[in-house]
This record gives sequence, C-alpha cells and structure tokens, in this order.
Amino acid sequence: MKSGIHPSYRKVLFVDSSSGDEWVSYSTMTGSDTRAHKGEDLPLIRVDISSFSHPFWTGQSREVDTEGRMDRFRRRYNVKGGANAAAPPAPVAKPAAAAAPAPVQVEAAAPAKPAAKAKKK
Repeated sequence: MKSGIHPSYRKVLFVDSSSGDEWVSYSTMTGSDTRAHKGEDLPLIRVDISSFSHPFWTGQSREVDTEGRMDRFRRRYNVKGGANAAAPPAPVAKPAAAAAPAPVQVEAAAPAKPAAKAKKK
C-alpha cells in the first residue's frame, strides 16, 4: 500500500438527528465536532436518517398504494379491460355501398409430378 495517499481510518461517533440514537463505527469521514464517548474523544458525524428512525426499519411504514399496476395503467390511459370488464359490444354492420365486382376465379394448374429418386450405386 502506498503511504501518504490514503485517508485515515478511525473510530467515528454517528448520531441520528431525528431520533438522537448514537453508535460508533469505523470510517474515513471527518467531522468538525467531537464528543466524548466511553472515555474516548471521537469525531462526530450527524446523519438525517438511519435504521433507528427510518419507517421501513422501525415498522412504521404503511402501504400508500392500494391499487394495482394494471388499474393505474387503465385509469391513466382511460383503457377499459381486465377480468371485471364487460364483453365488447357486437360490431355494427355497415350498410352496403356500391356493388363490388365479382371476384375472378382462376383455374388451378395441374399438379406437378414428384421428382424421381436418385439411384444409389
């Protein structure tokens, strides 16, 4: 390892600003404040949120989205469909316009004879 280019790795005191919980870990982060913890004077790093205060880790999280992906898609794009949708209406017959010419029938050509098999010698 090359000397003089790596930051120092030391004990740091982390404090969760929202819950006030503290824990000591090792880090290369530096802080301008220090605080005494169990007889040691450690650099202090304040964090906004941690596992002590995050709703997912504390069990306080709640499900905000109650509708499914397909329901949101249908609502957003005004699409009707899915298992609960009614059957589509029967197609409406269009009135006949001018008489169309009769289709021309072409006689089929005589079927070709199958190719002869090559003899093995």
